[in-house]
Amino acid sequence: MTAAFLTRRSETPRPALQFHEQVSLTTGRAHEICGPARWTLALWLAAATSGPVLWIAPAWRPDQLHGDGVADTLCPGRLLFVRPGRAEDLLWCMEESLRSGAVPLVICELPEPPPLTPVRRLHLAADQGGQMGKPPLGLILTPGDGGAAGVETRWHMTAAHKSGQPGWQLERRRARTLPPCAWIATRPDGTVRLHHAPLSEAARP
Repeated sequence: MTAAFLTRRSETPRPALQFHEQVSLTTGRAHEICGPARWTLALWLAAATSGPVLWIAPAWRPDQLHGDGVADTLCPGRLLFVRPGRAEDLLWCMEESLRSGAVPLVICELPEPPPLTPVRRLHLAADQGGQMGKPPLGLILTPGDGGAAGVETRWHMTAAHKSGQPGWQLERRRARTLPPCAWIATRPDGTVRLHHAPLSEAARP
């Protein structure tokens, strides 16, 4: 498979997942979420979609999502879990799921950021998955500050709780057409609200 084929992109304008009026993610592409609260942001994004959500995570990880823990964000029955036993099968499962177009959102927990070629394959698979309908969206969850090469966007989220008020620092650290930006996110009534905040040192260009 040639590099030109791996980087081929559709000429048709892509729809986006409008998570918030200030935050949208282009479908038919792979995006990265990193930071200690990456699971929380992934669940918020899942709640902004309809239909089943495929969640891929390593079988050897002792911690995993629990229905009671996610019920205040989305219906646990929407989550379909895949637990590959080998590290090399994580991205393979994600690629094949995106290519099938069977679910609108595919989330994959990775032990480390992937290199450029696998991410290009995810973009291509998501593009192919949308040929018969709405393109699926791919989210890769990576530890620390992330760093996956070639992703459409990179988001970082960490807890920023104050006394009596849960909160999170959400940062857009990479995007093809937008600058880095930061917000404080809260959910006082179950709806995510964003307020602009200073960028952290790690997010500054």
